[in-house]
Amino acid sequence: MRTRVGIGYDSHPFAAGRKLILGGVEIPHPKGLAGHSDADAVAHAVTDAILGAAGLGDIGRMFPNDDPRWKNADSMVLLNKAFLMVVEAGFQFVHADVTIVAEQPKLSPHMDAMEARLAEALLAGPAHVSVKAKTNEGMGWIGKGEGIAVMAVATLAESPGPRLSGGVSST
Repeated sequence: MRTRVGIGYDSHPFAAGRKLILGGVEIPHPKGLAGHSDADAVAHAVTDAILGAAGLGDIGRMFPNDDPRWKNADSMVLLNKAFLMVVEAGFQFVHADVTIVAEQPKLSPHMDAMEARLAEALLAGPAHVSVKAKTNEGMGWIGKGEGIAVMAVATLAESPGPRLSGGVSST
């Protein structure tokens, strides 16, 4: 089987009056992230990584932020929908590696829960997902505590057997 790799990136500024959701886990913090959906930057980066590896576009094309259906949507549900499209296109999920860049809050107590939630959405075991957190050492908008950025890499393998053809659905 051939393997394919995709890269995902997402960033959001902090916003008052919102919950901070990362990797499907609510993190105690005075501010959440601004966005059309629940603004889960971890789920968004992983979604882009798996879609990219499968050659199926990106999260913005699949779940546009001007579509009211996705207002305040649970990004883990969106990740799972994207994953099912990846499977339908003839791929198996192998692994995702995620790096969260944030000055605050402290994320290490939540890593295992994030890995488990992401793995659940990807119908895989937690050993197939790695989540790490880094600071930006006080530099730039992240270093000033204005928001969070996330990078993700996903590996897929082509499934044995016939591949389904067709384009990406926007539903």
